Amino acid sequence: MDKRLITVGLVILAAAILIKTFVVLLSNVKVDEFHKTAITFVVDSSASNQTKLPKQIKYIKSLCSILDPEDAIKIIKTDKSSYLIYEGSPGDGVAISNALKKYTVSGVDENSYGEAIKKAVNYSLTMKKNGYNTAIVVVGSLNDKGDVSKQINWETLPKNIEKTQKYLPEMAMMFVFADPEKLDYVKTKLSPILGENKLLTVNEVNLEKSNTRFIKAIGR
Repeated sequence: MDKRLITVGLVILAAAILIKTFVVLLSNVKVDEFHKTAITFVVDSSASNQTKLPKQIKYIKSLCSILDPEDAIKIIKTDKSSYLIYEGSPGDGVAISNALKKYTVSGVDENSYGEAIKKAVNYSLTMKKNGYNTAIVVVGSLNDKGDVSKQINWETLPKNIEKTQKYLPEMAMMFVFADPEKLDYVKTKLSPILGENKLLTVNEVNLEKSNTRFIKAIGR
């Protein structure tokens, strides 16, 4: 009888130790807090980019497919002028496809990346007020043509992004599909501001893991 009591006591003690250990370990596990994110896409719809556009649209849809239902996206097209062509859920594939199909066809070989990025930043500031973290994805060649006032000013853009970080400290930016030389220039200008974790540059041959890198950049 005494042996049974001793055995039961040892089992209870061992179980108590295991439970306490489990509780301590569980209390030390940090669960990342989920933050919904608003992603603004800037899509090159100029005539010179039309041949690459189908692949770029496929890429945009692939990125949207791995976002969370609570996230939100906006799509800005840019050629001679830039304007919003879609806003809503990243999960609404049909609406996204329809908007891109209808509003990115262009015979104009001009661009307005600077104007489009400015709008993307302004939309991001608004979405931040509505409780979203923010990111901007620029899809295209980065070949500015046309009205100089609508082009990217690479001397002022880094300063403007730095000022914006006071309100959007979590903001990530990704530039996709431009030539490596262009992307290297982007790195030179924006890496000192955004850092390696929040600035992604992706050319056509290294698209494979870019979605995973982007998800990490927005804190997932």
